[in-house]
Amino acid sequence: MSEFFLELFSEEIPARMQADAAAHIKDFMTKTLGENKLEFSEAVSFAASRRLGLCVKGLPAAQADLVEERKGPSVSSPEQALNGFLKSVGLTKEQLEVRETPKGTFYFASLSHKGRSTAEVLQEAVVSLLTTFPWPKSMRWAEHKEHWVRPLHAIVCLFDGAVVPVTFAGVQSGNVTYGHRFLAPAAIEVKDFADYQTKIRDAFVIIDPEERKKIISEQAHALTKEAGYKLLEDQGLLNEVAGLAEYPVPLTGKIDDEFMSVPQEVLITSMRANQKYFCMTDESGKMAPRFIVVANMKTADNGKEIIAGNERVLRARLSDARFFWDEDRKTTLASKADKLQSRVFHAKLGSVADKVERMRRLLPELLKYIPGADAGAADRAALLCKADLSTGMVGEFPELQGVMGRYYALFDGESEAAANAVAEHYSPLGPKDACPSAPVSVAVALADKIDTLVGFWLIDQKPTGSKDPFALRRAALGVVRLILENKINLPIFQILNASRAMYGDSAQTAIREAMTESEKRNENEEPTVLVNWSVRQMASLMNFIADRLKVLMKDKGVRHDYIAAVYGLTQQDNFESVDLCRVIARVGALTKFLSVEDGADLLTAYRRAANIVRIEEGKDKCSYHSAAEKTLFKLPEEGSLFDALDQVVLNSSKKIASDDFEGAMEDLAKLRGPVDAFFEKVQVNCDDVQLRANRLRMLSMIVGAMGGIADFSVIEG
Repeated sequence: MSEFFLELFSEEIPARMQADAAAHIKDFMTKTLGENKLEFSEAVSFAASRRLGLCVKGLPAAQADLVEERKGPSVSSPEQALNGFLKSVGLTKEQLEVRETPKGTFYFASLSHKGRSTAEVLQEAVVSLLTTFPWPKSMRWAEHKEHWVRPLHAIVCLFDGAVVPVTFAGVQSGNVTYGHRFLAPAAIEVKDFADYQTKIRDAFVIIDPEERKKIISEQAHALTKEAGYKLLEDQGLLNEVAGLAEYPVPLTGKIDDEFMSVPQEVLITSMRANQKYFCMTDESGKMAPRFIVVANMKTADNGKEIIAGNERVLRARLSDARFFWDEDRKTTLASKADKLQSRVFHAKLGSVADKVERMRRLLPELLKYIPGADAGAADRAALLCKADLSTGMVGEFPELQGVMGRYYALFDGESEAAANAVAEHYSPLGPKDACPSAPVSVAVALADKIDTLVGFWLIDQKPTGSKDPFALRRAALGVVRLILENKINLPIFQILNASRAMYGDSAQTAIREAMTESEKRNENEEPTVLVNWSVRQMASLMNFIADRLKVLMKDKGVRHDYIAAVYGLTQQDNFESVDLCRVIARVGALTKFLSVEDGADLLTAYRRAANIVRIEEGKDKCSYHSAAEKTLFKLPEEGSLFDALDQVVLNSSKKIASDDFEGAMEDLAKLRGPVDAFFEKVQVNCDDVQLRANRLRMLSMIVGAMGGIADFSVIEG
């Protein structure tokens, strides 16, 4: 068995592309080998800043010889059909085999195919890999027509120690690679992957990304501990820096004391985004005047010049940040809110200032359901929440929006509740992001996200497939989390309609454009049609929110069909009853109910009853959805079930109204005995037409009684 080794040596590959590139090179080559019936024992790929590589072990020297069998025409077929078959397989009639089959006697041809050499297969595969590589961004250079992420300098392509000839972008494959750009730039000849690993490490290149991460992490922690501080963990930055340095050497630098008065979020963001530095903190989490820079080489002076150079660059960067900090505070945050008139939120939905005004008008409706939220602080926070978009600092560091607004608000003397709401109103940004809990912050965050969702739904700019350019799924998930995690009993549909009303005349043109011509009957009816369109869109938005609820709860182990069983009780014209907290409480009770024997058996009985009623209604062309007549009962089991159903409907409806969902499920469980007895003793489809109809109505009552608690028809399994 032989080894295949491939290394593609180029200019620096962007760190964000390396992991996907290494995965692709492995997936592409192993898939191609599999398609060519070439088995192997192991495949390993790697990526560093200037190279991609792959090693495949345990390959045979060539494909196995194959025998292909083809079925030909029947022996009774015309001579013309036989001649056509002979021509297609390249054989004579004497070389064919005649066989009996269940369908008659047929000719068969056996064709032998000599296996290709593995080197030949690999050559074609590498050429295809290079020409079709899916780089997010690529380039051409010199006079070459081929594309690669950066100019390609060398290709090592070896099978069983011999060079596999490949040419790409003017580069001919061979057995020569190069080490570290500065520490070992000379050419290096290699004979296989083991030889390559030894020589490339001696040339100050560490090819394993995980090993580079480990070196950076361990040495950074050691340097931080030595300085008396804690390392600010940043996995994303660690991944990026590991892709920038082939031979990582962490070093400690100092931040000038004059910059430590700038908010630490600014320092951290500037150092991370621009310089790729790791930060340090003290035990309390406060920013320390030290940083870790990862050099790509070791030096005779132990990095002193590298540290000094990085400190000079950082000094210039932080001087800019301090300038923005000082300049922004010369005027109040409130004064910057006026500039939002010239900042477009969406061409069809107005400016950011228009959005802020809608949020302020929606807040009184939200505050009815959020205990402890100060109306004045909430209104002030809504006014200020987007104002920092007009600051120099956020213009330089957009990721600090909200955070800088809080600092400026506190500097201006705004209340802490309002300032915190300015910082938190964008949250939560994802399923793992912290969710605001302060009442004012929750109110402003809900107003912001609900206004966004309603606006884009009104103009029919919904997410499609994997495309969600306005992050509406994230906004809906944020609404769900804000409601559930803060246990807010919010009539969500009423709030959506209140938000819809805030758009008023300003959005009518955009809404008209979003409607199809078929929905506009005539000019006289247009206002009514617009209202109907808006209501339908809000119902659609409710279903979208339900989908986000299912996604969120699925991660917590809650079945989506259980959510649908509770959420589905509300029809599109009756969404007013939807309260997400009550929905989840009801789902919890349903889950508990169906986990026990009585619940599981009743679900089976429900399906049996529903199926019988559905089938018989289809046959009889009539409905049995009405109460059974007690005077028609013939057996005691009919009366017992009727009384039990009547009692369950009465008791469970009261308990549901008082949010005692577990109690309602307990009442439902009491139906098991009467239902089992009914199905055991009572013949539904009897000869007596009147009696049969009455018993079908009894089955319909079972469906109705259970359906008042949950829509059991959507439960799977």
